[in-house]
Amino acid sequence: MAEGDIRFRVLTVCTGNICRSPAAERLIRRVWVDGAPGVEVVSGGTHAMVGEPIQISMAHLLEQSGAYSGEFCAQLLTPRLVEGADLVLGMTRRHRAAAVALGPAATGRTFTLREFARLVADGAAEFEPTEDRVESLRRVVELAGSRRRAVLDPAVDDIADPYGRDFEAYHLAFTEISRAVDLVGRVLEGLPVSDPRVVGPAAPSPEEAPPGRRSWGRRRR
Repeated sequence: MAEGDIRFRVLTVCTGNICRSPAAERLIRRVWVDGAPGVEVVSGGTHAMVGEPIQISMAHLLEQSGAYSGEFCAQLLTPRLVEGADLVLGMTRRHRAAAVALGPAATGRTFTLREFARLVADGAAEFEPTEDRVESLRRVVELAGSRRRAVLDPAVDDIADPYGRDFEAYHLAFTEISRAVDLVGRVLEGLPVSDPRVVGPAAPSPEEAPPGRRSWGRRRR
């Protein structure tokens, strides 16, 4: 996509940019965008393993979910990436803080992924989807920002790093990412959401068949 064609850019952030943030990037691209024009989704790492592909266990989970895991190269989080994003989603509070430190002007549009999903779901009754996915994305960012508040246990917004751990850790991280992405996706589609405290439906297990693709342009009630 040419730079001039981009009307909304999502940036996801983790540490190495090979596990959590690329998983979020690819799931967001499939669930929130799915061919909608003018939207770009990218990711970066605060200590990126520059040039590396998505870690194999996370790539497996992505492919099993129906998301593409190929053609990926880890990149370092930079001020330019943060400042050029319309929505910045850290995988933990540390990543959120690191992004804000690089681009203070992006503070109002920077969240953790789980925080963003919770806030969007909390205000879902106020949200009306539009046929223009870019406009809908702008509206959910405004909605989340208007409902931002302290939580009793901020740690619930963190997604633990699975790198170097067993497959169960990868599956847990993937499930938490997928739940958050799916929950926002339901709001964007005008569909009912579950209790925002559980951050959406469970992700598919690695053994399940990939789900069908969804159409971004249909409004369903």
